[in-house]
Amino acid sequence: MRLPVLLPLLLLAPLAPAHAAAPIAGVSFSHHDWTVACDNTRTCRAAGYQAGENGGEPVSILLTRKAGPNQPVSAEVMLGQYDPITLPGQLSLQINDAKPGALKYNAADGTAELSPAQVAALLASLAGNSRIVLRGNDGKQWTVSDRGASAALLKMDEFQGRLGTPGALIRKGSKAETTVLPALPTPVIVLGKVVAARPADQALANSAALRKALAAATPADTCEALHPGDSMIANEGPQEITVQRLSADKLLVSQPCWRAAYNTGDGYWVVNDRAPYQPQLVTASAVGDELRTIEQGHKGRGLGDCWHSTSWGWTGSQFVKTAESSSGLCRLVAAGGAWEMPTLVSKVVE
Repeated sequence: MRLPVLLPLLLLAPLAPAHAAAPIAGVSFSHHDWTVACDNTRTCRAAGYQAGENGGEPVSILLTRKAGPNQPVSAEVMLGQYDPITLPGQLSLQINDAKPGALKYNAADGTAELSPAQVAALLASLAGNSRIVLRGNDGKQWTVSDRGASAALLKMDEFQGRLGTPGALIRKGSKAETTVLPALPTPVIVLGKVVAARPADQALANSAALRKALAAATPADTCEALHPGDSMIANEGPQEITVQRLSADKLLVSQPCWRAAYNTGDGYWVVNDRAPYQPQLVTASAVGDELRTIEQGHKGRGLGDCWHSTSWGWTGSQFVKTAESSSGLCRLVAAGGAWEMPTLVSKVVE
């Protein structure tokens, strides 16, 4: 069984002015019932959930903070709705014995926003031990765990350079807010122009030499279908190869690589349009493409309540990663996951 792995990412070849700050890698981190994702602009998001799989009704709170001095934290809530439920008409917040009051609540989709005062009360409680309860006017309640919250918020502070400053969420201090790391601009990726296909391109789909070159350049544990073996897909025999033209001398070739219980993966390579093909692997786990963009998206588990996605764009000379994100922890909050928590963002221009 294959599961997506969340790793820190380095943005390749962004188009930016020469004086711009160097790109940085985003990070992801999970501890107990909380998870964090910070992206390459230094925006951070932290999500907390109910305690484990059996910790009560599914629920999640998302905290978002942009980089830079004196930046506020915003907070929003999603009530669990993976399984059909009757959502309450109103929703209020209780933190320990305090009752910060009714939330700005959307009963149609079970989401709510916290006011600045409610956010402040929540953050103060998460620095220690807290019991966070959301109460519906129908008597239902949802409890957000505090296990892992302080570690998650500490990771946010560390990534954004807030440790020891008045604005730190956990380790406050007297360092000037001006020492906090600034926000970085969103990289711009300009896609290469479309190039017309040539009649000879499609003939390569049946080329034994091309298939041999792909197999030689790609290990069996990366693309099972290219290598004889006991895997489900390899036993089906050679998979169909698709060929698309990228440029005057480069092609994009793809074929199914692996199949698991609830995910599949296709391989994509950039190759020369004639021998030697010299394949350069983009990914062996894609789910589709639109020629200049390649998409990868996988369930974290069969229930489909958590996902991980990645995309690449063709710049005219190479594919570069343009986005990477997860939907948070697998906690049955919503089909497809509760949130978008990127570690890599960019603006793609066609």
